[in-house]
Amino acid sequence: MLKILYVSPENTVGTLSTWKKYHESRGNKCDFITFYKTPNEFDSGICLNLPLISSDKFYRNLRSLYYKNTKNSKDEYSVKSGYPPTWEANSFFEKLFFEFRDFAWSFKVEKAVRNLNLFDYDIYHFEWGLDFYRNANFASRLKKLNKKIICTYHGQDMRTRGVIKDIDNISDLNFTSELDLLYKHPNLKYMFLPISISSTLSYKKTKQKIKICHSPTDRYYKGSNHIIDICEKIALEKPDVEFKLIENMSHHEVIKIKKSCDILIDQIGDSGGWGYGMNSVESMKLGLCCMSEINTKCNQFFRGHPFVNINKDNLDLSLRKLIKNPLLIDQYKQKSIDWVKKRHCVENVGKFLYENYNGILNES
Repeated sequence: MLKILYVSPENTVGTLSTWKKYHESRGNKCDFITFYKTPNEFDSGICLNLPLISSDKFYRNLRSLYYKNTKNSKDEYSVKSGYPPTWEANSFFEKLFFEFRDFAWSFKVEKAVRNLNLFDYDIYHFEWGLDFYRNANFASRLKKLNKKIICTYHGQDMRTRGVIKDIDNISDLNFTSELDLLYKHPNLKYMFLPISISSTLSYKKTKQKIKICHSPTDRYYKGSNHIIDICEKIALEKPDVEFKLIENMSHHEVIKIKKSCDILIDQIGDSGGWGYGMNSVESMKLGLCCMSEINTKCNQFFRGHPFVNINKDNLDLSLRKLIKNPLLIDQYKQKSIDWVKKRHCVENVGKFLYENYNGILNES
């Protein structure tokens, strides 16, 4: 039996719960430990409730203000160079902040290490490429015990922050579900986002009133302003079209609205990553026709993908073409279900993960 531990700031889109259930279905032990409570309804696992970190609006705005004054750029949206890009403190204040935070966290972290036997696992996943400590103190101790370390990067962690060198140097495997990151790190493997799939997935046929939704987590990265303008304009022109902007809602509410829709517009542009993420994955599972900008490299990598390929110039025309042809929408809905079953079913993604487990365990 393998013992697997995920360490993550939060259970952002519920993936940690999906992995835990899958590992346990294979007869293995799996836990995940988070730094702070997830702001949506996903399970936070073993939550340490650590201070000086959060995903709430106040903390994000404070961080944004800091980076505006230290990076001389578009604050945290600034993409770092390097292969791989690496994190370094931007100022003496930032260096001091992380040293103090490491010290402040150590009381709760070391208590958890002792009481929860955190050295007793075989494989450790560091989500976002992060240890509890910015100085990689926990991961360094694991490596001395010959434990296996896996880092998973989800996008902005590598694009705008960069890898933590002390963790990157000792990681046995690195994964990502963001295609552009493969071009930013020499030792990175692509792994599709996992989702639990039932054997009876189906879509609802498009009715006379066509419902379109857009569900951005960050308007800047998703190109939302242009998407919203186009959708609202078409909805005003056509009484048989309804547009739903999904923001600042619980995940339960998001799913409820998506289930009522026919088309999801994920993103235009690629500043927030290429192609698609969990927003589209869960929408495909629900049987929606999904639209997103799929650049040339994505088209080559995701051969046979189910997306209506859009950009800033063709979004209006592409939407109108779908609205005129409900049967075409239904064809894309079926393609969505076929794709998510083949590429994102946790059993299929899990097989790939365990093949890689075998590779690093056999090295021992």
